[in-house]
Amino acid sequence: MHSVEEDIKKLKINDLDAKLKEAYIKSLKDDNFKKLVSRLNVPEDKLIKYTSKLNKTVDDLKNCKNCKGLVECKNEITGFIYYPEVLDNKLIFSHIACKYQKKLLKETKHYDNIYSFDEPKEILEAKMKDIYIDDKNRIEVIKWLKAFITNYDKNKKQKGLYLHGSFGGGKTYMITACLNELAKRGVDIAIVYWPELLRKLKTTFNAEDNSFDNMFDNIKEVSLLLIDDIGAENTTPWGRDEILGPILQYRMLSHYPTFFTSNLSLEQLEKHFSITTNNVDKVKSRRIIERIKELSEEIEMVTDNKRNYK
Repeated sequence: MHSVEEDIKKLKINDLDAKLKEAYIKSLKDDNFKKLVSRLNVPEDKLIKYTSKLNKTVDDLKNCKNCKGLVECKNEITGFIYYPEVLDNKLIFSHIACKYQKKLLKETKHYDNIYSFDEPKEILEAKMKDIYIDDKNRIEVIKWLKAFITNYDKNKKQKGLYLHGSFGGGKTYMITACLNELAKRGVDIAIVYWPELLRKLKTTFNAEDNSFDNMFDNIKEVSLLLIDDIGAENTTPWGRDEILGPILQYRMLSHYPTFFTSNLSLEQLEKHFSITTNNVDKVKSRRIIERIKELSEEIEMVTDNKRNYK
């Protein structure tokens, strides 16, 4: 003998099933919905339960039909379609990339190989083909970078580049463009703005979340490193002897090519690191410069200010 509560519950279930079936039949009037469910090869009694989700897929597909790019995307998640997959006779919905998103993911896949710190987006998107070549003073550097790309081998001992010269000459852009080409081949690279990195390391030195160790190790152990604007920082014994020195020493022993940009020549940089006139600082400064020379070749690039160019 059934209780009143059981009868009411059964009525509610039957009423819900009826509404779901009604919604499904109504949706079948849309040719796009009918086409979608016909491709899934799932029994109708199963499909009925997913009517609302299937309609969401249909809406996303309609949005994609005349879309000309990610800027125009009208879907809930830009560049993705809410789409079903049949698994064990059930529908599993997930967001899959549209053709424009797939193209973007392919073009930016190398970003997974890049560790950057405080560098603008324009720099991180640098490309060799976009380098400004009208200035003959850049030719030597461009040739050097192209040769490095061609000859780079993780298993060989190679030097990076210490590029110094006039302010705004595009030094950072050019080296980053070179490293980005190698990142596209799967090489891990790091591009760090040195003055800001030192400040950040100092603020996290006693942190309990390992943020200091993580940053320090990422920079020390990466295959290719660009230390951008070295010499622009205020010299301190801590930054020189406890941070820069160990990084350079580790990379020198590991044969990891290291790149530098600076407004200072190596001779001027040596004076910069000699923060006092005592002999101890002169010796430590000389040690830093010798490590830089072991890791890189020095080229001076004097050119016009191309801050608005590449």
